[in-house]
Amino acid sequence: MNETLQALIRQLDLEPLEVNLFRGQSKDMWGPRVFGGQVIGQALVAAERTIEGRVPHSLHAYFLLPGDVEAPIVYQVERVRDGRSFSARRVQAIQHGRPILSMIASFQVPEPGLEHASSMPDVPLPETLVPASVLYERWISEAGPVPPKTAAALRATSAIEFRPVEPRNPLLASTCEPRQATWFRAIDRMPDDPQLHRCILAYASDYQLVGTALRPHGRSWYQPSMVVASIDHAIWFHRDARVDDWLLYVMDSPSAQGARGLARGVVYDRAGRLVASVAQEGLMREVKPPAAPQ
Repeated sequence: MNETLQALIRQLDLEPLEVNLFRGQSKDMWGPRVFGGQVIGQALVAAERTIEGRVPHSLHAYFLLPGDVEAPIVYQVERVRDGRSFSARRVQAIQHGRPILSMIASFQVPEPGLEHASSMPDVPLPETLVPASVLYERWISEAGPVPPKTAAALRATSAIEFRPVEPRNPLLASTCEPRQATWFRAIDRMPDDPQLHRCILAYASDYQLVGTALRPHGRSWYQPSMVVASIDHAIWFHRDARVDDWLLYVMDSPSAQGARGLARGVVYDRAGRLVASVAQEGLMREVKPPAAPQ
């Protein structure tokens, strides 16, 4: 297996400390803050470690503080309820004695029922699209001088491969509709473990989502005038899917106001089945540069 993907899987394999208590490590994503998708994925792993015979159907999380990439994260699970069909778990992710994320997840005993789902949009197949890693080099070249940290973040190796349907250079100011779609998959074959695939789907669901709300304003994560951060994150798991096969992530943003933007996403597998829905509100605060000395 690819070493980068192996490292992500190890990162999601939490260390048990005590009953309902686990510890995880972070990866440096070229910034002082922990990547939100990592904390969501690890929190889901912690919750699933306290459940047997039931699968998660939804989670709702709030990011409370920026995570410190240099410190381990302790995950404390509260067994809120175990009913005949459903179970609920509350997870606190703790660093330096303070919660950085609070999440509640609901689990259900698998059962049959009525089914319907929205249809996957008609988009080009991933094999016809340019990988994001190639686009990043092109975008850095087009943008001229790029801050070293920004260039390093774009060039960093990732366990997830992305192929955007309609690429847009986030380093250049331009406006467009608040929607986008991208194919993604793990960069190598993964074990046949549905729990692992769900957790890596949760990890990947935090990529690019808030950026959708920035698109009509000609702003991006990489502008020094913008303070951008995830505030909350929700996922509904509809059907099992393999994350090492192509999944289509279709995103839109219905509103931005009060320095916050709402973004929504739906994830389809290659066969067109709707496998997950996602929603997130993010901070989109524009800060003025300091006044020049008189």
